Amino acid sequence: MPRLGYTRYVAQGGDVGAAVTDVVGRQAPEDLLGIHMNRFVPALINPGAFSAEFEEERAAADAINAFRTTGKASLIEQNTRPQTIGYALLDSPIALAAWMLDHDTDAYYKISSAFVAGKPSGNLTRDHIFDDITTYWLTGTGASAARSYWEGAQAGAAAAAAGQAPPPVPVGFTTFPGEIWRTPRSWVEQAYPTLTNFNNAGGHFAAWEEPELFATELRAASRSLR
Repeated sequence: MPRLGYTRYVAQGGDVGAAVTDVVGRQAPEDLLGIHMNRFVPALINPGAFSAEFEEERAAADAINAFRTTGKASLIEQNTRPQTIGYALLDSPIALAAWMLDHDTDAYYKISSAFVAGKPSGNLTRDHIFDDITTYWLTGTGASAARSYWEGAQAGAAAAAAGQAPPPVPVGFTTFPGEIWRTPRSWVEQAYPTLTNFNNAGGHFAAWEEPELFATELRAASRSLR
């Protein structure tokens, strides 16, 4: 960031980007003012570490369990055998499109509805979905994108085994109702003691699906850091 001329900045991430942002926050570069995430990575790593005493917590735990047992086939494949699926992703645009459609339960219904029912979810329109698939196809990055999951899984396992202190920088978090699970504030406060902003606001692809709402959330979380 200093090489790009930024001396004060925040980091933001959802999905895989949330894991990256979590790490950036733990490394806490001198110029990093804070971080904001819209996916709760600690619950995927160790869901048993969080309470299921209250209704909101039980609902989140049930949704995570459903995702872990029936909704993360693509994640398991990419975490463990990325090159196997990589051949199909580079060989057939139909295979690539099908793979990206069935990313997870939330994505499956939202993306398919844009084609089958003609009812896109926010900015997840037919043209934008085709643009996304085409970008992967023309650049031949299906296999390397899959492999990045394997690399992240190896690094995550090593970090979990070593144990980590929470990020020392201010943390903002938005849980979108359409996400795979709605993260309770109690869980976020447990994992991130420096939480300064929490809000319920879209979906798994928040920045894509609801860009204006996403930008509003990021501004709200960053306002106190100015």
